[in-house]
Amino acid sequence: MNLKQCLLISTLFFNTIYASAQKLPYQNPKLPSEVRAKDLVKRLTLKEKVGLMKDISDAIPRFGIKKFNWWSEALHGYANQGPVTVFPEPIGMAASFDDQLLFHVFDAVSDEARAKNNDYKKKGESQRFHDLSVWTPNVNIFRDPRWGRGQETYGEDPYLTSRMGVSVVKGLQGPADGRYRKLLACAKHYAVHSGPEWSRHEININNVSARDLWETYLPAFKSLVTEADVREVMCAYQRLDDEPCCGNSRLLGQILRQDWGFKYLVVSDCGAITDFYRTHKSSSDAAHASAKAVLSGTDVECVGYAFDKIPDAVARGLIREKDIDVSVVRLMTQRFELGEMDKDELVPWTKIPLSVVNSPAHQKLALDMARETMTLLQNKNNILPLSKKVQKVAIIGPNADDSPMLWGNYNGTPASTINILDGIRSKLSPGQIIYDKACDITDDKVTETGITESGADGQPGIKATYWNNRNMEGNPVITTRVTGPMSLTTFGAHQFAQGVNTEDFSAKYETVYKPSITGDIVFKLECTGWGELLIDGKTVLRNGSWRLIPGRYVLQAEAGKSYKVELRYKQLNNWAANLFFNFGKEVSITYDALINKVNDADVVIFAGGISPRLEGEEMPIQLPGFKGGDRTDIELPAVQRNCLAALKNAGKKVVFINCSGSAVGLVPETGNCEAILQAWYGGESGGQAVADVLFGDYDPAGHLPVTFYKSINQLPDFSDYQMKGRTYRFLDQEPLFPFGFGLSYTTFSIGDAKLSKNTISANETVQLSVPVNNTGRRDGTEILQVYVHKIGDTDGPVKTLRAFKRVALPAGKTALAAINLPPKSFEFFDAENGVVKVSPGDYEVLYGSSSDKVDLKAVKLSIK
Repeated sequence: MNLKQCLLISTLFFNTIYASAQKLPYQNPKLPSEVRAKDLVKRLTLKEKVGLMKDISDAIPRFGIKKFNWWSEALHGYANQGPVTVFPEPIGMAASFDDQLLFHVFDAVSDEARAKNNDYKKKGESQRFHDLSVWTPNVNIFRDPRWGRGQETYGEDPYLTSRMGVSVVKGLQGPADGRYRKLLACAKHYAVHSGPEWSRHEININNVSARDLWETYLPAFKSLVTEADVREVMCAYQRLDDEPCCGNSRLLGQILRQDWGFKYLVVSDCGAITDFYRTHKSSSDAAHASAKAVLSGTDVECVGYAFDKIPDAVARGLIREKDIDVSVVRLMTQRFELGEMDKDELVPWTKIPLSVVNSPAHQKLALDMARETMTLLQNKNNILPLSKKVQKVAIIGPNADDSPMLWGNYNGTPASTINILDGIRSKLSPGQIIYDKACDITDDKVTETGITESGADGQPGIKATYWNNRNMEGNPVITTRVTGPMSLTTFGAHQFAQGVNTEDFSAKYETVYKPSITGDIVFKLECTGWGELLIDGKTVLRNGSWRLIPGRYVLQAEAGKSYKVELRYKQLNNWAANLFFNFGKEVSITYDALINKVNDADVVIFAGGISPRLEGEEMPIQLPGFKGGDRTDIELPAVQRNCLAALKNAGKKVVFINCSGSAVGLVPETGNCEAILQAWYGGESGGQAVADVLFGDYDPAGHLPVTFYKSINQLPDFSDYQMKGRTYRFLDQEPLFPFGFGLSYTTFSIGDAKLSKNTISANETVQLSVPVNNTGRRDGTEILQVYVHKIGDTDGPVKTLRAFKRVALPAGKTALAAINLPPKSFEFFDAENGVVKVSPGDYEVLYGSSSDKVDLKAVKLSIK
């Protein structure tokens, strides 16, 4: 072999070694994410591709693909986590009409999510709810106050929902020009979805007009896709015009991808694909359902896992592997966009430290937003704000001393919570306060506990045994006793008992109950986690999930007979552990003792309303006024109405704090109470915000994002998705409190507005200039609202919100608020062409402090 041949061989050898050391395209962070995804996907087997299409996505070590959880939540904080910052429920944040502050809230939420995820990665943890794809925001229209999940939305108006939703997405996903997304946000539930909860898996919505679809149900989704660049859309459970939404070719193909240009991924609601053949009966089996879903545009399946049958569907010719590739490229593109396939040093979000979680800055943000949610609905004789020099204040009601109530649903667990009682205590001395729960939220009876007359092992009360594992295995860590109603929580880093973990533990509670009387004995159990109640070895009640739900069992007891009572409990997942248990005879409530107790009070503050324990997603609630997480009646529960009436009859001045995630029919309460403050579910600082408003340290400025109806008699059937007669946009009756309404401790005067032009073309922007004057003696903020009505349009809304502006003014000052109205402010549905467009004609531009006609002025505009 000569020298030339040796050199040639050496060159070939080194070139081969060099080439093998080069990165493959999917490994190259300098390439576009979609290019990398396409290169990676072509290297995968069909089985591997399918494994990536489920919410718990398989790891594929040979390509460096890690396990990934598509399902995490961040509705108003990084959910199912603790400790984190818990902000107010979205319906409350909508009352702020402050999309700028909302952006900062979700910028903080995404920081906390990244920080927690960074910590999980360091520990080698990967489980559901711990990852970077968050299924938020919920931009469904809150069309009916009976819907239990309406609390998750930004109200009943398409424009307000759009503006708030865009801010949420931008805060979660990070700067649009960044190399990597901070998180992936998700617009849900697409589309025409807002209860009832009990029928969502089988209902077929087939009477929605094209106009309702395009002007009410779709605008927020369109805004999130075209303005906020949202990376995920979740398809809903129900059928729309005979096709399940997750297999709806018009919704997912024509509108979402073709008309709006959405190029990212669609995830199914949990179990929605299996609904195709189990409840909708639109597909014959899992193979057909999975093929239908993927071909329609659904890329990731949550729970159920019909997608496991995709290989079978391919083998049967129902779908081609190249169709699967389209979905897998979409989902892997987004994983590259997060940077989770690249080294941490390339991804700036991996540097966010755990110290940002519930930091002082985030706590302040939670308080600032909670204050802005506070919506004053009534203030007779200016009873509010209260003086801190008041002699005696009675703080009563079922929601006064309830911290979890403030967390809403789809929540995390805060490091600390200031409930309403805590907040009021911060304003007054102990000698000024009288506290009493007064009544339950719904029950008109109280339980005389039987625990005190129970005993096991010859000792009174309940024997409690704890294990530091979830299966009651091995040696217990401690055995102790409970001698009264059980109220246990790990909230605030509390232990159920000394030496017991705050996570990964289980317990058994045992006693023998020998009642002294014959009759009904009621057992009540609420827990987050898993609880099972046994009597004489037979299971009589199971309860528990990630939220607290009332559970009850009635035992027909015989006097003198012994009953062996056993309660088993397990802490599950990463949920905070809560356990509330009591049993005994129920006796009817009388208010005589309460009236005597508050007799010396100058004012009574009643914190009532409802609770996320009663309204929420598909809940097993069957109580008067509640069904499956929804309500069958919107009135305040009778026991609270009766309590307020008793206080009124006793001559007490009552300030009513209504905590709810939806509108409540408060007709009697407007007469029985001097003031009504709508406090929603205010998050970790909700009680402080309530107290700040009550005692004048913050001027209320919240305005209603939903109509407060007088009763359900003003509403169409809950299952009817037509908008006629619903919300302020189509209501032809006088509501109790209108959309956009809210009082202040100061007064405002809105002057005559001017348009920059009174005649414009269809593609022009016009400016509205409105003088706003603070005519009172306190600094305050008015929320200026601008509505549009097309003159002569008899089928459309009577008015519809198209702009708003928060105007902060010192006492006695005036400001000129300038609001731009772009062409889309005048878009309405054109039935002839089947599109939303700006049409020539005459329009009214209405402006004022609420949607009520008495609060609005008008100027006219012509479009040529």
